[in-house]
Amino acid sequence: MKRLKKFIFSLIFLLNVLVNIASAQSASAVSATGHVTAEIIPVFAASESSQMNFGRFSPGPVGGLIILTPQSTVSVTGTVFKGIGTHNAASFNISGDSDAAFSISLPKNPVILTNISNAKTMVIQEWASEPQEGIGSGMLQGGFQIVNVGATLKVGTIEDNPVGIYSGSYVITFDFN
Repeated sequence: MKRLKKFIFSLIFLLNVLVNIASAQSASAVSATGHVTAEIIPVFAASESSQMNFGRFSPGPVGGLIILTPQSTVSVTGTVFKGIGTHNAASFNISGDSDAAFSISLPKNPVILTNISNAKTMVIQEWASEPQEGIGSGMLQGGFQIVNVGATLKVGTIEDNPVGIYSGSYVITFDFN
């Protein structure tokens, strides 16, 4: 009997301890409020602000090249005679998240300019940009950057490229990094 009393007493003691532990755990539970943030950044965008213009010229008997730099300077080779008038590199306005880096990809294949009167063509090749083409080569300072683009126009003879206005289009890719 003594043994049974001891066992019952131990069992009651153990149950009392377990109840106290359980009530102590629930009494020490607390809640906290967490906070969440998210930020929407400006959309990355590009738009042409000025068109590329090789200006006015005459091909001469053998033709040649007109080299237009991203800084809008022009030089000619061969028998191309540079006429009076304006010329300029293309300009693109790039906008997006402040201080974001972006890449510039210029055309890899030649671009064709077509005479709007007679369908004769000239070829644009050797593209250049400022900032230079490449991965992460541009930086949006304050969320904005101007990219200037130049290229080389291959001009044939006057028979290949008769008098008239030549036009065409090209694609430059700007990509967030």
